[in-house]
Amino acid sequence: MKTMPDINPQSQDVTALQAMVQSLMDKCERLETEKISLVEQFKLALDRQFAKRAESFKPYDEAQGDLFNGVEQEATAPVQTEVVTTSDKKVRGKRKPLPKDLPRERIVLDLTEEEKVCACCHGELHKIGDDVSEKLEFIPAVLKVLEYVRPKYGCRQCEQNTQSVAIKQQPAPTALIPKSYATESLLANIILGKYQYTLPLYR
Repeated sequence: MKTMPDINPQSQDVTALQAMVQSLMDKCERLETEKISLVEQFKLALDRQFAKRAESFKPYDEAQGDLFNGVEQEATAPVQTEVVTTSDKKVRGKRKPLPKDLPRERIVLDLTEEEKVCACCHGELHKIGDDVSEKLEFIPAVLKVLEYVRPKYGCRQCEQNTQSVAIKQQPAPTALIPKSYATESLLANIILGKYQYTLPLYR
């Protein structure tokens, strides 16, 4: 337990009191200095632990020796060439032909009559073979008009004997939208473009 110093003027003289006050002031100043020093040390420790660090410059180390002189030594050394012979040939991958069940259209890219002349002797060239390459072409949707022809049939005897003639005919095909040109396939394509590919309806 701390005890307060006896500063009773009646029991101490003025000189002793002044010395005691000066001692207390020196102690407070020393404690304040220590406090500032401890705070600085704490900040320094935080900086060492968490602050960003730049790459510190390392002085030349004699143990490294001629570390970067290897290029010069290689340049002055005689060049030794090694000949490696391999008998394996690289096999190039061959593309598989397109399916035979696809419809095909043959396009002949032939020379013109003026080009079928030899550049050396100007003689006529003759055909020695063909090179065939395949390309896959995409044909977009094609619109076509379906004409539904419904023949009408009537009775000739009824036409001669009666005033009204019964006519037989196949009924017109039903449409999903009455009085519309659109068939089921066209409507399906419109719905797919609108809700699957988010195309506007005017497309």
